[in-house]
Amino acid sequence: MKGPAVAVLLALGVGLAVGTLLAGASAEWAGSVVTSADVVGSLWINSIRMTVIPLVAALTVTAVATSGTTTTLRRAGVRAMAIFVVLLVAGGVLAMVIAQISFASFALPAEVADAARAMAAPTLGAPAMPSLTERLLEIVPANPIRAAVDGALLPVVVFSLLLGFALKGVAAARRDAVVLVVRGVADAMLVLVGWVVALAPVGVFGLALALGSRLGLSSVGALAHYIVTLAVTLFVFTVALYPLAVLAGRMPLRRFASAAAPAQALAFGARSSLAALPVLIAEARERLQLGATATGFVLPLAVSVFRVNVPMAWIVGVVFLGKLYGIPISEAQLAMLVVTSTLLSFSVPGIPSASLFLLAPVLVDLGLPAEGVGLLIAVDVIPDMFKTLANVTSHLTSAVLVDVADA
Repeated sequence: MKGPAVAVLLALGVGLAVGTLLAGASAEWAGSVVTSADVVGSLWINSIRMTVIPLVAALTVTAVATSGTTTTLRRAGVRAMAIFVVLLVAGGVLAMVIAQISFASFALPAEVADAARAMAAPTLGAPAMPSLTERLLEIVPANPIRAAVDGALLPVVVFSLLLGFALKGVAAARRDAVVLVVRGVADAMLVLVGWVVALAPVGVFGLALALGSRLGLSSVGALAHYIVTLAVTLFVFTVALYPLAVLAGRMPLRRFASAAAPAQALAFGARSSLAALPVLIAEARERLQLGATATGFVLPLAVSVFRVNVPMAWIVGVVFLGKLYGIPISEAQLAMLVVTSTLLSFSVPGIPSASLFLLAPVLVDLGLPAEGVGLLIAVDVIPDMFKTLANVTSHLTSAVLVDVADA
């Protein structure tokens, strides 16, 4: 890992360390430093988010309008969805194995569990997550401009796909004129992304400092066993994607690792795969030389609906809560949970810890208290970094696999 990626990771580590030291400081200046760092980090995240919608829309329209045939995109979409499902199930199976081994002799003192649940209690009052039906209805936007303003990526992708297909039915001269403008917008956005990436160490440092000051050492205390188990599961899965890209995607290891590193570093620090999408697209186009279908269609689709971390997070979380509350969870129940989490993962909104809110009714079905969701959310900050890392790497891997299939 070289250059910007190393700088971002260093900024992340230094920021967390400084923030942790400031967590115990009572001086007024310490609070001012944390507030200022939070502002800097938020401004940087906003600068990334402002490029996502126009970049994805422009690339998607261009990719569809200039593709050879509609059949090509339909074939790419089917292949992408098949890859998503296979990776989701594989992640769930891996989590079953690791969680069963890790928690085989695990026991958490009752007083520690009570304290952790008390810390998690405020999160249980969070707004209800949209139902699957509501998520499906939102896919086709009644007002695409409003969807773009709200930052809803999937409806924008759907509208851009339809617009691209519609342009294929327009006379060539008029279609080419529109595509030329849209492609110019995409190129300009990629230049803007380069400017934002140059400021990544500053932005990530601000975010990490503010995060460390709020958490202190609470996230690595008595619940470290759960945190480490989930983080290790996600990391092992992420590492396993590299040989998959090399063997099945015919991509040289060094090229794939170099292309993934900048987006991984951003995603790890910002805890947002959406924030890493512009960099992911740029690296896939320039370093990996992937085609327009992979970069303009598969990557935006993956970021919109593909969250490979969901089965792994659910499995490890359920096994942990089963041990915590003394309620046995059978292997058959875990296997069914892999299927359930795979299906529901496509309806998870792209916000931190969103999949854990959807887990509440599943816990009740398994005989576990729904309040366990709050406990998992309360300590999700560190695992969420590894979740985002796994998501981003799986997005790039999927694009590589689809691209090689179309070659």
